[in-house]
Amino acid sequence: MSSDDGDPKPHQPVLAEAVVDLLVTDPSGTYVDGTFGRGGHSRLLLRRLAAGGRLFAFDRDPEAARAAASITDPRFHFDHTRFSQMGVILAERGIGRVRGILLDLGVSSPQIDRPERGFSLRFDGPLDMRMDTSQGETAAGWLARVAPDELTRVIRDYGEERFAAQIAKAIVARRAAGRAPATTAELAAVVAGAIPVRDRRDAAQHPATRTFQALRIQLNQELEELALALDRSIDLLASHGRLAVISFHSLEDRLVKRFVERHSRIDPALARLPLRESELPRPRLRAVARVLPDAAEIAANPRARSAVLRVAEREADAP
Repeated sequence: MSSDDGDPKPHQPVLAEAVVDLLVTDPSGTYVDGTFGRGGHSRLLLRRLAAGGRLFAFDRDPEAARAAASITDPRFHFDHTRFSQMGVILAERGIGRVRGILLDLGVSSPQIDRPERGFSLRFDGPLDMRMDTSQGETAAGWLARVAPDELTRVIRDYGEERFAAQIAKAIVARRAAGRAPATTAELAAVVAGAIPVRDRRDAAQHPATRTFQALRIQLNQELEELALALDRSIDLLASHGRLAVISFHSLEDRLVKRFVERHSRIDPALARLPLRESELPRPRLRAVARVLPDAAEIAANPRARSAVLRVAEREADAP
């Protein structure tokens, strides 16, 4: 049984071979693609699944929903919602446990390549940055009202930008003059003007890159969504089911790494209590792999350069 590759211009899914090989341990099982995007990983997973397998996909981007409609494979099911809601949706569909969950984080290539989405510095477009364009506040709207201290915090914490205070001050000053940034080019110019040329870390990277990342994360609540999805994934996974997460920056990867580490060991405080080993709570996860793209994949798909795939396995339930 094959899927319908109806996307006229499919993008290149990152670390695709590693994802499928490490995630699909039972071709007849039920799997989740929490970030459908334009369906690159989903189509590959469907090719690996047997006739009895099933794949449930989620995405909050309306354009992803339109792309998903081209897949007519009866084993495939799509819901237009954020991945933190996958547990609720699966329960409504009568699904208790699954064999694997994939989360491919960040912005997809088609989102970056559409100027009207406002994600990219390469194009001038409206300052939107919403992953779900059907609801919520745009980046331009948020910048027009946010308090200076909050703006500084977001740029510093989510962009890891050392010039956060200077950038926030420049944005607020432009806003006070009645010229709040409304396009990607306007915001990029304000940020670039706030950072001294001599202090820019990477000449190959636009000085506004970190600020754009910070605003996108804030606007879409990306780290909060990830934390919720990770916590809920453990209860969704069957014994020996696997969680695969592709991260593209240190904030995401750090959160995933710490989550796996926390659930892969017994709390040291409990280990010091006068309990038999059989009475101690069992670790719930086991780290399986950490995979980086090789030189060939980076050459073929430069956006894979910063990708990190981490895979963990749910430990067997206690007898």
